Amino acid sequence: MSTKKIPLRQCIGCGEMKSKKEMVRILKTETEGIILDPTGRKNGRGAYICRSSQCFEKAIKTRGVDRSFKMQVPKEVYDTLKKEMEQLVGQ
Repeated sequence: MSTKKIPLRQCIGCGEMKSKKEMVRILKTETEGIILDPTGRKNGRGAYICRSSQCFEKAIKTRGVDRSFKMQVPKEVYDTLKKEMEQLVGQ
């Protein structure tokens, strides 16, 4: 009997490896820009972060999002992502 492989992703904030289901995907699309993808199924370049505000703050401080998408992310985008993340963690 074979066991099903659990996909692991690295958090851009703390650097820990966790399963995809435990994390939130930050997505870069050509049409919408940089957004949160709670379903993890939208098309585009993705980066993963833990569902905690500490990891999000650490990712901002260490420029983890900038490195993942190989571009400078504006402060307004960080503010929008922070609000969406707070709503998601609060659920």
